[in-house]
Amino acid sequence: MSFPWAQAYEPKAPLMKWLDQRLPLPRLVWNSVGGGYEVPRNLNYMWNFAVLAGFALMLQIVTGIVLAMHYAPAGDLAFESVEHIMRDVNQGWLLRYAHANGASFFFIVTYLHIFRGLYYGSYKAPRELVWMLGLVIFLLMMATAFMGYVLPWGQMSFWGAKVITSLFGAIPLVGEPIQAWLLGGFAPDQPALNRFFSLHYLLPFVIAGVVILHIWALHIPGSNNPTGVDIKSPQDTVPFHPYYTAKDGFGLGVFLILFCATLFFAPNYLGHADNYIPANPLSTPAHIVPEWYFWPFYAILRAFTVDFILPAKLWGVVAMFASILLLFFLPWLDTSPVRSGSYRPRFRQFFWILILDVLILGWVGGLPAEEPYVMISQIATMYYFAHFLIILPLLSKLERTLPLPNSIAESVLHGEKRESVPYGVQAKPAE
Repeated sequence: MSFPWAQAYEPKAPLMKWLDQRLPLPRLVWNSVGGGYEVPRNLNYMWNFAVLAGFALMLQIVTGIVLAMHYAPAGDLAFESVEHIMRDVNQGWLLRYAHANGASFFFIVTYLHIFRGLYYGSYKAPRELVWMLGLVIFLLMMATAFMGYVLPWGQMSFWGAKVITSLFGAIPLVGEPIQAWLLGGFAPDQPALNRFFSLHYLLPFVIAGVVILHIWALHIPGSNNPTGVDIKSPQDTVPFHPYYTAKDGFGLGVFLILFCATLFFAPNYLGHADNYIPANPLSTPAHIVPEWYFWPFYAILRAFTVDFILPAKLWGVVAMFASILLLFFLPWLDTSPVRSGSYRPRFRQFFWILILDVLILGWVGGLPAEEPYVMISQIATMYYFAHFLIILPLLSKLERTLPLPNSIAESVLHGEKRESVPYGVQAKPAE
């Protein structure tokens, strides 16, 4: 979103002038993430997670490209090639652990980014398409992560692939052919590894393309902010650079400290020990679970235990996919004119209940499918859908919201009158 008061790009060096006339790439960068891009002045650190997710994606692509040079997608070589990377390739252990833990950190910052959007109403008009493209990125991440989890070809990789692909077999009429098409046979083996390796390598570049669309769509209406109030004057904004590049740099520093602490001191903490056992189709693990970032959806899948018109397994598959797909309709389920949860007291209470509910789903999703965990997952699943399909529409009509500030500057300055000074111009001292 461009504003008349935004600082225009004016190249001074002869080389930059020559380049700007022929390929205005510096101008594009300046207007996208530089001083020519104005953003609300009240963005807090919850807006760091988009940049952190972008960094995590680049980390996955770079480490993945190098790992692919040494990986062999063959049923009798895949596990040994991973061990070869860990033991024989120079710094291979570092690359493999960085890639594996990078996936977990990618999901952590993405989940925080999604819940920030839920709290501050970033899915509301005019940013519906920004929200939907973000969900497309999330779905692509899930597909990429699942196929990457299969590639080490350990016990949990093999049986995870068998369980997850069997979900498609629950679809009437076409389920079994789809399952056989995905696996290239009737069980995970060489054809499945070839398919998953190829798609796992390709999809991150598709994600990068959708990220570009996501950012492009965001720059049309501009960024949301903690108040949810639209930009009205130059006092409401500051240039993205240097104000938010510095803020994002601080957030990236914290991210790297936590990431490196996990990478060097607890590299296997977020993984599963059974994946260090070679895949064995004749030995079923005692407890088959996906990676931790799939646990809430796995709990929803297992919450259906009774056949009612349709098989319970099919109900679980439908509910699992519906738990994500209904988020696409969120802009029309929550019709409150107030965006930010900071000015919606009842919404704020139910939002934190939703957070607790998702954490409970994640907890039971990593536990065995037995009582009382199945009953807990059923209650948590019912609340999850009730939150979006019942509670949010009712809150939109019945909730009494708090008064909004007249402008972003008012919420920041608390009534102080300050003269707006353009970026790069020194303010006059008070007389």
